[in-house]
Amino acid sequence: MEFCRKLTERERATGALPAGYAYTLPTEAQWEYACRAGTTADHAGSLEDMGWYDANSAKQTHPVGEKQPNAWGLCDMHGNVWEWCRDWYGSYPGGSVQDYTGPASGTTRVFRGGSWNGGAALCRSAFRNSGKPDLRNNRLGFRIALTSSAR
Repeated sequence: MEFCRKLTERERATGALPAGYAYTLPTEAQWEYACRAGTTADHAGSLEDMGWYDANSAKQTHPVGEKQPNAWGLCDMHGNVWEWCRDWYGSYPGGSVQDYTGPASGTTRVFRGGSWNGGAALCRSAFRNSGKPDLRNNRLGFRIALTSSAR
């Protein structure tokens, strides 16, 4: 989030970022929506063609974009590295929920997508994981989102 804050400041100062917009981490719901790209299956296409996971990664991360993008042009949503989300981790509420936002506070934050060292089941669009915000390793990264500041 600090990276996003600094990037927003820098881009506003240069005039490259229109008023009313900011960079941030996606919410968990935004991340899953982008990952699915209109699909409902476990993966947004063939995992072998779209993602790096334990069966094809040679036990390492890979440069973004070497695999096929999803239907919306987003690369590496499945596998390669887990991606931090803005939400604190918590149980989903029951029933139908639209544009879910996690709890207001917590001890762990959500990360999604799976990584190069995990199995296909961990790379599913709906699979959730979490860790303390200071967690650092070579299987974890982030993707920024541009959002309206009003959101």
